[in-house]
Amino acid sequence: MRDRPVQRLIGRAQELLILESFIREAIVDGGALLLSGDPGVGKTALLDAAAGYARDAGAVVLRVEGTEQERQLSYAALNQALYPLAGRFEDLGKDQRMALEVALGFCDGPPPNRLLVSNAVAVLLRTTAERSPHVLLVDDVQWIDRASAGVFSFVARRLAGSRAGMLAAGRSGEDQGYFDRAGLPAHELKPLTEEAADRLVSEHFAGIDAIVKDRILRTANGNPLALLELPRSLTDSQRSAAERLPAVLPLGERLNRSFASRVLILQEATRRLLLAAALEGTGDLGVLEAAGFDADDVAPAERDRLVEVHDHRLRFRHPLIRSAVVEAATASERRATHARLAAVLLDQPERRAWHLGEATVVPDEQVAIALEEAAQHILARGDHQATVALLIRSADLSPEAAERSRRLATAAFIGAEAMGETRSVAELLADSRRASSSAQASLHYASASALVMLDDDGHLGTIHHLLARAIEGNPQRHDAGDPEIVNALWTLALLSFLGGREELWTELYDALDRLTEGPPALLRLVVDLFADPVRTGLAALPRLEAELLAVRHDTDTEKVQNLAGAAMYVDRLAQARDGLWRHVVQGREGGPARRQLVALMDLCVDDFHRGQWQEAAELAEEGLQLTEHRAGRFFAFYFRYHQALLAAVRGRVEESRELAEQMIGWAGPRDVGVARTYAQHALILAALADADFESAYRHACAMSPAGTLASHLPHCLWVAMDLVEAAVRTDRRVDAERHVRALREAKVSELSPRLAILVAASAGLVAAGDEARTYFEQALASPGAEQWPFDVARVRLLYGEHLRRARAIAEAKVQLQEALAAFRTLGAAPWAARAERELRAAGLAAVPVSRAASVLTAQELQIARLAASGLTNKEIAARLYLSPRTVSGHLYRIFPKLGITTRAAIRDALGP
Repeated sequence: MRDRPVQRLIGRAQELLILESFIREAIVDGGALLLSGDPGVGKTALLDAAAGYARDAGAVVLRVEGTEQERQLSYAALNQALYPLAGRFEDLGKDQRMALEVALGFCDGPPPNRLLVSNAVAVLLRTTAERSPHVLLVDDVQWIDRASAGVFSFVARRLAGSRAGMLAAGRSGEDQGYFDRAGLPAHELKPLTEEAADRLVSEHFAGIDAIVKDRILRTANGNPLALLELPRSLTDSQRSAAERLPAVLPLGERLNRSFASRVLILQEATRRLLLAAALEGTGDLGVLEAAGFDADDVAPAERDRLVEVHDHRLRFRHPLIRSAVVEAATASERRATHARLAAVLLDQPERRAWHLGEATVVPDEQVAIALEEAAQHILARGDHQATVALLIRSADLSPEAAERSRRLATAAFIGAEAMGETRSVAELLADSRRASSSAQASLHYASASALVMLDDDGHLGTIHHLLARAIEGNPQRHDAGDPEIVNALWTLALLSFLGGREELWTELYDALDRLTEGPPALLRLVVDLFADPVRTGLAALPRLEAELLAVRHDTDTEKVQNLAGAAMYVDRLAQARDGLWRHVVQGREGGPARRQLVALMDLCVDDFHRGQWQEAAELAEEGLQLTEHRAGRFFAFYFRYHQALLAAVRGRVEESRELAEQMIGWAGPRDVGVARTYAQHALILAALADADFESAYRHACAMSPAGTLASHLPHCLWVAMDLVEAAVRTDRRVDAERHVRALREAKVSELSPRLAILVAASAGLVAAGDEARTYFEQALASPGAEQWPFDVARVRLLYGEHLRRARAIAEAKVQLQEALAAFRTLGAAPWAARAERELRAAGLAAVPVSRAASVLTAQELQIARLAASGLTNKEIAARLYLSPRTVSGHLYRIFPKLGITTRAAIRDALGP
C-alpha cells in the first residue's frame, strides 16, 4: 500500500504499521481490533489513517462517531454505521430486514428482538463484503448508545472468515460504556516519546521559546492534542517568553472538552479535594487532611482513574487532569484553598509564602516580605525562574510604590544576569519605572539595564560609564555586604572584560577600593586571575586551587561559573567541567539560558586546548542557536570566534578569515574590544596555517607588541609562541628574543603547565644548538603535557625541524612522526602537511595513514576506539561529556565509513 500524506503522524510509525497490517488482513479474512488510549492521545487521527489504508485497498469505509448527546438514543450509532448500506437490506431475510429497519427507524413496528438485530447486522456486513471489502470504524465507543454497543460487541466477534473488519477506539483505563471489549484483540496507544513530542511542537510552533516549549512538553506529557492546543491557548508574548506563563497552563476549548468534563461530573467534596491536591503540589494526603479535607473523598476519582494513591500520596494520572481540576474551579475557590494550605505549612516557609501570595488579593506588605524572603532562599538553590516569579508576585502585593519598584528591579536583574531573557527584563524595568520615579536609583535596575543595552547593540563604553557612575553615586557604595553593590560590581567586571581596555578596569578597581571591608573574596579572586593574570595571577593561584577543590560538587551555579572564569587563563578549566556540564544539561532541559551560555563558552575553550575539536564545534553551534533563540544575542561573537579557530586549524583558512572579519566589523561600532582581540587570535592561526608568517606576526603584535605582555589583555598569553615563531621565520630574531625575555620576567611558565610548554618552546625557537634541545625537551617533559595535544604536536614539529637542520635525522624522525600522527588525529591538516614535508626533507616517507584515521574525524576516531574497548554508548557519553544520543549518532555514521555493520567489527576495522 502506498503512503498517504494524511498518514504522516509524528511518533506513530509503529501504530501505523499495526493498523496497515490489520486492514490488510481484515479485508481478506475479517477481524476486529480495539484501540484504547487517553483523551487526546491521537486515536481519531489513527482511525483517519486506517480509513486511508482501507480506501487505498479498495474497501468500503463505514464510519461511526459516538457522542454524549446521542448516548440515550437507541440504535443512533448503528444508524450512522448502516445508513450507507440501506439499499442492501433487501439481501437479508424478511424477519432480519424488518427487525433492522424498525431498529433504525426506517419503518414502524413492534420493538425488535436485540439478538435478531445483531444477527442481521453480522449477516449484512458479511454479505456486502463479498462484493467488496468493508471496514467499520467506530470512534469514542464509550459514548455509543446501549443498543448499538450491544450490536457492535456481537458483530466484532463474528467477522472472522469474512472480508469485513471492525476497528474501534475508546478511552483506556475507564468504563468503556456499554461496549463489551472482553476477549477482543486490543492495542493501547501510549503517549508520544519525548523526542517525538519535541518535534511535533517545533514543527507547528517554530518561534516558540525553549523554556515555554519545555513547560508545554512537561504539561502535555506526550499527549498530541495537548502538544498542539496548549501553545494555541497562549498569547504571542507568552509563547515568546516576553510575558510570564501562568502557574497552570490554560487548556483551551478542545482540551477542556476532553478532560474537564470528567472532573465536573464528580461530587463537590471530591472536586474540592482534587483542587487542594493540585494546588498543594506534592499530593501528601497528610497535609490535605490537616487543611481540613477528607482523604476518603478521593475514592470516586480513583475509580474513574483520574488519580491514583500510593503510600498516602495522591498522584494525578496525567498532568492535564491536574490542569483541568484547577481550571474547573472558580477564582474564589482557588484562593480559599491556597489560604487553607498556607495555614498548615508553617514549617515550610517557602511553600507557605507562595500559597499566601496566591490567596491574597489586596496589597499586603507582610505577604510581600514573606514572598521576597522565599525568593532569596530559592535563589540560593539556583532556581532562577521561580525566584523571578516570586519577586514579581511580591511586587504585585507591595503597598508602597518604592518597594514595588525595587522588587521589580531585582527580578529584572536576576532575569537578565542568570536567564538572559532581555525581552521580558525590559518589560520589568519599564514596570519598575512606572511604579516609582526613584527606580533608576536602584543598582539592580542599573545592572539589568546594562545587560539589556548590550543585547540591544548599545555602545559598550557608554554602558560601562553609566553603570560605573551609578555605582559611584550610590549611598551604599562602601558596603560590600549589600547585594545590589556586589551584583553591580560583577556586572561592571564583565563590561570591563568585554571592553578589552585597561582604563575600563581602572574604574572597577576604584569601586573595589571604596569598599570599607574590601571586596568579596570570590570577586577579588576572579578579578586577579581574569583581568590581568600576567601581573596579579601568580599570587592568586593558591586561593584558586583551594576553591576548585571545594567546588567540585558545589550546586551554587553562580560560584561554579565565576571560578571557571578565574580558571580560564591559567588552564584549570578541567577542574570545573563537571559543574559546567551540569549547567549545560540544565539549560537544555529549560533551565537558565544565560548560565548554559557561559558554560558553553568555557567548555569550548577547554575543548579547543585539549584537542576535543569535534565537541568544540558542536558546542559552538549549540551556543549560536542559543543566542538566536533564547538568550544573549550579544554573545554570538564568542561562538563565531571558536568556529573561526577551528576553521583555521583544520585548514579552512578563508572561512576562518571571513568569520574573523565579521567579528571585527561587528565589534567596531559597539566598542567590544575583546571581540577584536579574539578575531586577531583566529587570524594568527589562519596565517600560520597558510604559512603567511608576516601576517601572523602583524596580527600577534596588534594584540600585544613583541617584547610586551599587554596590560589587561590575558589573551596575549595564548599567542605568545605564535608571535615568537612568526618573528623567527620573518628574520625578527631580536623581537623574538625580547618576547621570550618578557615571558620569563613575568614568570608566565608558573601560571599553568600549558603556558610552561609554550614558554619553553618559545625559548627553544630563539636558542641554538644544545641549548635549544634542552628547552624543547623541557617543554615536552612538562607534567600533563598529553592534555594539550595540539600545542605539544606543534612543539614536536618545531623540535623536529630544529633536529633536521642539525642533521640529527634519527631523532628528528621520532619527533616529526609523533607530530604527524597527532595532527592527523586532530584533523589539523596544514600542520600535518608541514610535518610530512619535513619528513620528506629528512629523506623519510610519511607514516601511512590507517584507513580509519583517513575517513573518520578526530572525535569519531575517539568514539570508535572507546566502543572497540567494550564501553557502552552511555559510558562513552560520560567519558566524553556527550549525550548517549550523540554517541549513537556518531556510531551510525562511523559504521558505513569503516564498511562494517556491527559493533563487534569496529576493533578489526581500526587496525593495530
